[in-house]
Amino acid sequence: MLTLLFDGVAYGMLLFVLSLGLAVTMGLMNFVNLAHGAFAMGGGYVLVLLMQRAGWPFLACLPAAFAAMALAGAMLERSLYRPMYGRPHLDQVLFSIGLTFMAVAAADWAMGASPVSLRTPAWLAGRSEFGSGAFTLGMGHYRLFVIALCLALALGLQVLLTHTRFGARLRAAVDDRRVAAGLGIPVDRIFLFTFACGSGLAGLGGALGVEILGLEPGFPFKVMAYVLIVCAVGGTRSITGPLLAALLLGVADVMGKYHAPKLGAFVVYVLMIALLLWRPQGLFTRGAGR
Repeated sequence: MLTLLFDGVAYGMLLFVLSLGLAVTMGLMNFVNLAHGAFAMGGGYVLVLLMQRAGWPFLACLPAAFAAMALAGAMLERSLYRPMYGRPHLDQVLFSIGLTFMAVAAADWAMGASPVSLRTPAWLAGRSEFGSGAFTLGMGHYRLFVIALCLALALGLQVLLTHTRFGARLRAAVDDRRVAAGLGIPVDRIFLFTFACGSGLAGLGGALGVEILGLEPGFPFKVMAYVLIVCAVGGTRSITGPLLAALLLGVADVMGKYHAPKLGAFVVYVLMIALLLWRPQGLFTRGAGR
């Protein structure tokens, strides 16, 4: 039971990183970017290519995946996304879904349709066990690494958004763009940096998820449902909401698939529906359920 709980927490942490970028663009920029999973897929392929073909070490590939997707996000924000900021959400959804299909087709053409496997470093491939009997706790080293890294990211982003000048400027730009620009805040540059960071976080999440989730051209569609559930249940106005929602979803998914494997993800969707009927605005959003 403790091992399942640990695996669920690790899975939830991975979902949290995958969801962070979408939570930032939806909650702070009011933009619905359903192409978020395509950036995650891109980060995964960057990791695989650098490790398998260029011989880069694993720890060097993670920041490279972040940087590559952040650069791609910045370029697309300047060229394609910026004109969509003032459009209705339906237009944004259709636009970003179209980009996702294009990314999937491009990945299928360039990398092939077969799933990609990844051999993790030896220091991350082991497993440690503590306790005995029903209280045995088995911790995979890779999952422990994912938990530690994601916690550090959560703390860093919380500090960035709530205790820095950049975070204050970003919130001001979101609340009233015209007033913020009139006060001398470089709104366009702040949105560019925010979108690039969100895309980079998606790439980092995709790179971390190759070993746990696998990687194939259909990766964006496989993760997008879970990412949207995290944002819907946890809300998008803070970091703690998506974090707690991702942990809840990860544990529920692992426990449900272990105890009721024939139901698959049915348990997760039932839980999501129940939570949203109870608190339509999100489980961890202030004023939810009023």
